[in-house]
Amino acid sequence: MKQIAQNYKSGELAVLDVPAPVCRPGGVLVRSLFSLISTGTEMMKVSEASMSMVGMARARPDQVRKVLDQVQQQGLAATYKKVMNKLDSYTPLGYSLCGVVTEVGAGAEGFRAGQLVACAGNEQALHAEYNWVPVNLCAAVPASVLPEHAAFATVASIAMHGVRRAEVQLGETAAVIGLGLIGQLVVRLLVAAGVQAVGIDPVPDRCRLAEKAGAVACGPPDELDAVLAEVARITSGRGADHVFLSAGGNTNGPVEAAVRLARDRARVVDIGKMKLDLPWNAYYEKELDVRFSRSYGPGRYDTRYELDGIDYPAGYVRWTEKRNLESFLDLLARNELEVATLIDGIFPMADAAKVYGDLKTGALKAIGVLLEYPVPDEDAPAPATKTVLTGAKTPSVRKSSAAAKDRIAIGFVGAGSYASSMLLPQLARLSTASLAHVATTTSLSAVNAQRKFGFATASTDSGSVFADESLDAIFIVTRHATHAKLVCLALETGKAVFVEKPLALTREEAGQIAEAVEKTGNDRLMVGFNRRFAPLLGAMRKGFGASAAAASTRYLVNAGPLAKDSWYLNEEAEGSRFTGEGGHFIDTLSWWAGSLAEEVYAVRGPEKGDVQATFRFANGASGTIAYLTGGNVRFPKETLDVTGGGRSARLDNFKAASVWAGRAKSTTRARGGQDKGQRSEMEAFVEAVRTGAEMPISLDSLLATTRATIAVGESLLSGRPERV
Repeated sequence: MKQIAQNYKSGELAVLDVPAPVCRPGGVLVRSLFSLISTGTEMMKVSEASMSMVGMARARPDQVRKVLDQVQQQGLAATYKKVMNKLDSYTPLGYSLCGVVTEVGAGAEGFRAGQLVACAGNEQALHAEYNWVPVNLCAAVPASVLPEHAAFATVASIAMHGVRRAEVQLGETAAVIGLGLIGQLVVRLLVAAGVQAVGIDPVPDRCRLAEKAGAVACGPPDELDAVLAEVARITSGRGADHVFLSAGGNTNGPVEAAVRLARDRARVVDIGKMKLDLPWNAYYEKELDVRFSRSYGPGRYDTRYELDGIDYPAGYVRWTEKRNLESFLDLLARNELEVATLIDGIFPMADAAKVYGDLKTGALKAIGVLLEYPVPDEDAPAPATKTVLTGAKTPSVRKSSAAAKDRIAIGFVGAGSYASSMLLPQLARLSTASLAHVATTTSLSAVNAQRKFGFATASTDSGSVFADESLDAIFIVTRHATHAKLVCLALETGKAVFVEKPLALTREEAGQIAEAVEKTGNDRLMVGFNRRFAPLLGAMRKGFGASAAAASTRYLVNAGPLAKDSWYLNEEAEGSRFTGEGGHFIDTLSWWAGSLAEEVYAVRGPEKGDVQATFRFANGASGTIAYLTGGNVRFPKETLDVTGGGRSARLDNFKAASVWAGRAKSTTRARGGQDKGQRSEMEAFVEAVRTGAEMPISLDSLLATTRATIAVGESLLSGRPERV
């Protein structure tokens, strides 16, 4: 299928051939008819992509701070690779469309195939021929509403939520500063609600358009006095009850104009993205109530609402994202709102790159721009869920043979940030590995992996990887909750399996994997416990000598806080942070001791997510892990101290390793930045698969580490030591 995307590094905007998404539970597959270009939000993103690196930094100072923190903690080289990997990727555009349901997933039975729907979401309702959309971001379109009008639903919901935030009442007066697409919709909603509206915008045509929609008066900022006079006339000198800031840019003019337009104790609602330097005295003297409007309503940025389909009860949250979509569509159906006059052009989606270019240069001056999608023939085949790279060599069919191969074919399920920055670059450089097939949930992530690393086939259906007989090994790099199930499926194919940590989230899942190994006879399993492969750590253990196995180890992990939108926060579905990451550190201690963990005692720390655990190993060695989330983000993330046999050692965040023995101290420093072992780990795994040698980490060790990680959670609940 076709999808519009942009490379944020180069600024290139293109219509790409990508695999179509599959229909997943909790949503519907939608064939697009019309999608709306947001001439505000999207064009800002398009403009940012054409900036220099310095310009991008100035536009996003919040991201710059994150990058500087990462440099301090992870080093310049590692941070640079991550940032460039993220920038040099195609990113989607679009978030408001209307289309036809082609397939209904389990749990979305409220919809039916052939139904016309309006869809929302900057990761769901994209400028693409097909989209998978979850139920709470999808609304049925009434029969009397044209699809090109329904395509406005998401952007209209942004305006509607802003109006709701103001709590307008019949007979009040409101001023709208900024009469772009959002501002025009705000005016229409205010008029429909019985509110007198005035507008401010530097573009005369926009002012006239708002007046035709029912605004009492509109004018440019340099004629503000005339608008103020009109506001005084219709309010008997009181001033506007509400002021909506729907403009953009770096000027503080809208904020300063708002205070002049507003009456005492008026509400000022910020819908746009602009400079917001409030003149304190003026706002204080009028005691203005400043409110923010967050996107298209309650539920936004809540993954349980948007992706899992968990609705808010109407008795507690009357207007959610979905109910705002439905309300707008209902207003259209009852002819109480119109958007036809906002449409300045409808263009074929194949011309999208030119349309965006004309909008950027000003050659196309427009408020409402729609992209129209081709309607397939009735007997046209279903959209393909995989694409084959032109000119790529298809790996030969896998043969059962004990003989070593020159090269192995690898398939990937998942290709997110970690896989793309830490695993795939290492595999791509190996002459003994061929990247054959990648499957991801979203179309663009599959194409990005294919473009960067040369996968022969890109897909949105993980089942196609498991069914690919040409593969020798399958990598599973998906979210934690999916690992155990996917590992069992992969083992049943008879191929070697690499899964990122954790192997499992519960003892039951670990048991299912052990049963799958026994049932299939396939024990060719590896988990991404990469620390033991780190060169500095290996050198430190060698320098420590024979007393390493009996030494006491202490691992401090400065995990730091999570971003508010991190999927790690969904502990109910994905497990705790420690369950997800702790296996790295337990495996390191187990490897250092040369023994498996047998017992663990864990206590909580002062912050949510903190864990302090003590482990006893089968050979009598002991180790502790302090996994802490409340530290300074620039403090080193990982520090390992070892003591025993008259010796001491310290690993300093994979940047330096020191050993104290007798009166001497030897220190080895990393060259070229941090190396946490991914390169050596990939080499070891590929070589084991290629030659038929033993896996780099034994199955017993993988299962013991996994069960020890789970036992930490059990000990936190029971308050006593737990057997592994």
